[in-house]
Amino acid sequence: MAIRKDDVLKLFEQLPEAAQQSAIDYLQFLVLRHQRPDWDEISELAPDDIPLNEDERRQLDSDSGFMSWEEAMNELDLPTDTKP
Repeated sequence: MAIRKDDVLKLFEQLPEAAQQSAIDYLQFLVLRHQRPDWDEISELAPDDIPLNEDERRQLDSDSGFMSWEEAMNELDLPTDTKP
């Protein structure tokens, strides 16, 4: 289905000014979404030679496989006296 650019521009011009930024944001999202590889493509990529940083190494060596609420709050420098 071919869509004429003129039709898209006419629709954009009909939007209230307040909604035009949202339309641009959504179009940018669509462009990025179609440029990024999906998980199948990612799994086929060759590994890179970039060494892991300290946080990545700690996560990889972690036995728990998850981060507790308190650990997450501490890592984000947020108060831990609140509940999720």
